[in-house]
Amino acid sequence: MNNGKSIKENLQSYGLRKVITYFDSDPDKNIPKVMDWVEMFDKEGMVEKQRKVIKEAIANKEGNWYKFTKSFWQDIDSDQRKTFFENFIINATVIGGFRQSKARAENNCSIPWAILMDPTSACNLHCMGCWAADYGNTLSMDRETLDSIIRQGKELGSYMYIYSGGEPLMRKQDIIYLCEKHSDCMFLAFTNGTLIDEAFADEMLRVKNFVPAISVEGFEEATDSRRGAGTYKAVIRAMDILKERKLIFGFSACYTSKNTEVIGSEEFFDEMINKGAKFGWFFTYMPVGKNAVPELMVTPEQREFMYHQVRKFRSTKPLFTLDFWNDGEYINGCIAGGRCYLHISANGDIEPCAFIHYSDSNIKEKTLLEAYKSSLFMQYHNNQPFNCNHLRPCPLLDNPEKLAQMVDASGAVSTEVKIPEDVHDLTAKCVNAAANWAVTADKLWSQSHGS
Repeated sequence: MNNGKSIKENLQSYGLRKVITYFDSDPDKNIPKVMDWVEMFDKEGMVEKQRKVIKEAIANKEGNWYKFTKSFWQDIDSDQRKTFFENFIINATVIGGFRQSKARAENNCSIPWAILMDPTSACNLHCMGCWAADYGNTLSMDRETLDSIIRQGKELGSYMYIYSGGEPLMRKQDIIYLCEKHSDCMFLAFTNGTLIDEAFADEMLRVKNFVPAISVEGFEEATDSRRGAGTYKAVIRAMDILKERKLIFGFSACYTSKNTEVIGSEEFFDEMINKGAKFGWFFTYMPVGKNAVPELMVTPEQREFMYHQVRKFRSTKPLFTLDFWNDGEYINGCIAGGRCYLHISANGDIEPCAFIHYSDSNIKEKTLLEAYKSSLFMQYHNNQPFNCNHLRPCPLLDNPEKLAQMVDASGAVSTEVKIPEDVHDLTAKCVNAAANWAVTADKLWSQSHGS
């Protein structure tokens, strides 16, 4: 079997796949067995922390997390469920984790779990304050380049690929092609959802390894005010199409000074769960680009509100949630710069983060590994974490002086095509927000971790 895996990896993969086939016969009995099998293969403790959390969660059959896990047997197509478990648990987490660990040791640099990339900078919407718009709307990576990124990534252990943009679904055919070609990978896309129709949903059901995270700003008024009239209705229609076909999907929500109370409300969580979402990614507004709207940045009180709401609903709502900034304490700070993920723009520029538009490498000129060893990425590697309080993880929003220092030291340049932004102009917009959040974050950190 020539799939790029070693004999040992193939044996591990085969054994774990056999376990997954037991699920449908008796998931109550066999869900815990998967964790036992993962533990048997995980000799180096790559996923020990994750295993313990999962085992504790599913042990309580009256608990929220057990009910959430069981919902995958009630709500999700059986073939997609099997593909998701195989690609996400076996390939991306277990086998990929081993490869990443080995590559990190051999190369003394960061190797990411996931790669975020933009097939195109074009978009069918014009959202207020969109940082992606500063790339322009004419850039794209051809199919061969996208394929090369995935092939290189897999060699180093990255089996998780996330599309952003622009609107990635403007490249539907290429996305489906890559899902088919790399059937051992898991693909996710941050999408506005308006281009999801019945035909594309049927293609998703066929390839089984593509999952959308649909962007919403709250309910209809908040979503349409930032994304355009009719957007919310189109989003709800897309969710209905996906739910009808029993496909896995989630939502992506950017909370701002205008909509935080809605995004963090129980009503919003319940609506997304009712529509069929299995996960939610939460972001806070970043004033990236010359056309940014700093007034949309949240206050410390709003960010603390989201901190408490997301944690509260994790124990009561059947929804897996991630808060890109407020969850820094669970992964020891910033995940960017290749530590867990990185971003490749539609122009091929390899950036530390989707919100950090500076680079010293381009995929057309360097391999992924060469980029991971570049000056900018090594600045990240050598300086993370950026704060001992992991509720202040970000080198821009929470520690703006750190980003300016790293960009200056590496000689990285702005990747914004339309109007390049000097890093000192960017970080200046975050100085007051960082100082104000520090007071609240230090209080929360002290409460949960001691002084």
